[in-house]
Amino acid sequence: MATNNLLVELFVEELPPKALRKLGDSFAGVLLEQLKAQGLATAESRLTAFASPRRLAAHITGVAGQGADKAVSQKLMPVSVGLDAAGNATPALLKKLQALGADAAAVTGLKRAMDGKAEALFHDSTVKGATLAEGLQRALLESLAKLPIPKVMTYQLQDGWTDVKFVRPAHGLVALHGSEVVPVQALGLQAGRSTQGHRFEAAKPTVSLANADSYAATLAKDGAVIAGFAERRAEIVRQLQEAAVRVGGGVRPIADEALLDEVTGLVERPNVLVCAFEAEFLAVPQECLILTMKANQKYFPLLDASGKLTNKFLVVSNISPQDASAVIGGNERVVRPRLADAKFFFDQDRKKTLESRVAGLAKVVYHNKLGTQGERIERVRAIASVIGARLGSDHLAHQADLAARLAKADLLTDMVGEFPELQGIMGGYYARHDQLGDDVAYAIEDHYRPRFAGDALPRNEVGVVVALADKLETLAGLFAIGQLPTGDKDPFALRRHALGIVRMLMEKDLPLALGDLVAEALGLFPQAQPGTAEQLSDFIYERLAGTLREQGYSAQEVDAVLALRPQRLGDVAKRLAAVRAFAALPEAQALAAANKRIGNILKKAEQADAHVNERLLKEDAEKALYQATQKFAPEARARFEAGDYTGSLQTLAALRGPVDAFFDGVMVNAEEADLRLNRLGLLATLHQAMNRVADLSRLAQ
Repeated sequence: MATNNLLVELFVEELPPKALRKLGDSFAGVLLEQLKAQGLATAESRLTAFASPRRLAAHITGVAGQGADKAVSQKLMPVSVGLDAAGNATPALLKKLQALGADAAAVTGLKRAMDGKAEALFHDSTVKGATLAEGLQRALLESLAKLPIPKVMTYQLQDGWTDVKFVRPAHGLVALHGSEVVPVQALGLQAGRSTQGHRFEAAKPTVSLANADSYAATLAKDGAVIAGFAERRAEIVRQLQEAAVRVGGGVRPIADEALLDEVTGLVERPNVLVCAFEAEFLAVPQECLILTMKANQKYFPLLDASGKLTNKFLVVSNISPQDASAVIGGNERVVRPRLADAKFFFDQDRKKTLESRVAGLAKVVYHNKLGTQGERIERVRAIASVIGARLGSDHLAHQADLAARLAKADLLTDMVGEFPELQGIMGGYYARHDQLGDDVAYAIEDHYRPRFAGDALPRNEVGVVVALADKLETLAGLFAIGQLPTGDKDPFALRRHALGIVRMLMEKDLPLALGDLVAEALGLFPQAQPGTAEQLSDFIYERLAGTLREQGYSAQEVDAVLALRPQRLGDVAKRLAAVRAFAALPEAQALAAANKRIGNILKKAEQADAHVNERLLKEDAEKALYQATQKFAPEARARFEAGDYTGSLQTLAALRGPVDAFFDGVMVNAEEADLRLNRLGLLATLHQAMNRVADLSRLAQ
């Protein structure tokens, strides 16, 4: 079957810029998937997705004009139903054949085959392959139906009666197979070969496409449009870097992948221009200026070599006039009131201290079952004070208490009211203005950290204490009232909070027991039910397990270590390294299997204390195991207590021979009760010695 390349384009009004990349990938991906399912495209077909503010398109290579015919075997009915005693067709069978377009003559060609316990009749036929027009029509409708549309709108077609629901009004449809138009339709549009280019800069009002392969080149030449999302994005990056070089002084545009994607979704022909604002605005915290320029205006601020904001910024324009001064001047006029607002908010906020705002938090509802932000602050303070004291100093506890008291005060400032993303950051600036010192200022600024995967941890010890307290209070409170994440829904970001606790405890190697922290936090919530502490601990360990697996540790290694619920998370990495080193020893598998066997025996035993009466040791093998345990277990324990987890496990490798001999020659469940209990005590002693670093039974294959 002859093949050719296919081009499909849907021309629409401006699409949501933040969703454009996903819309383009989905439109093209589903189109190819559906064509493959109908035999019109193959695994060798290559897909190129296009997405600009006003179009979604796909170019697919090697598309057939008609799919191959298919042999189909269709079950009709049981033989007992389709044929009478004489072997003639029953009315039910004839009616079924008629529905399939066959007649009584087809009865002799029917096949018999077992279907379960009964014999059934099957009709073999050949289904003609779908034509491209039929197949593309189905594929196009499926592709539109599966678009991840953020919000659907309803509009009328030109007849004034027909309503269409789509992300934006559609005005054109192109479908070319080679140079031939494929007669498909969608959203009230009939496919053709014409589209439109840039609203203002297209060389021709209507862009006619000669064939499927000329799409991108023709749009660029006649339509002044870079159709490919990736190509347009790369061009913006190139121009941003080039403009920064022109400005000089080692400046660079701020790195923001999300902003770059959004701007790529806003322009069809990017033109980067250099603009500036008055240097006096640089007295405002740069986070405020950067946020307003990015979020409200989609500008790229320029930073100097040290990362400090300059008064220059870059605009990605959608037009390229010979004289760009009007465009530059317009953007500079637009940004000025935004920056002036930020300066006003900053000046006004500094007229009141953070301390003076704390009382107002008693009027701000945090959660209808957990009280106000004022009540929440008191809980965070209580947890922070305990953590600070446990980490070793009254000064730290005092500083942590002060930072926790003021951490949420900036929620009542004008700046955070306008830009909620700046909470914590503005608190840090205002704390410095109130002369509270860097320790407290950094702690207030950092207490939300880490805010996302890969985010930096708090910069100082006070910040770590307050961040831990804040996240523990959030988790404990919401677990206490049963507001747990379900499936992919986590409206309070509890998984993120748990990961933040895990990272701080591990990376800072804090001498804090997780169980104690959970108990301390839950103790502040009378709503907590029995079992909540275990539930919350399990939740945190699950996040830890996922993080460790992402870091390259095997499920077996992670399970072995976390089965013991190690309380000091800073030790987990050392335990994992020890387990990995132990697993590489030739004795590892035999000892892991023996450990699993010992665990099963002890579970079934009524009572088994880790105590051995040497006088009751009867068999040579049990005596040898006892002597080996007495020799090597204390050494393994000493190394464990010294933090040498690898050495502790490797010491136990010497027990393989005595353990194997014991199970080969000793009956554990002896009839004599004292003998049986003594042997169980020996196994309990051994089990205790073997499972200090990790549950070695989890390594058994």
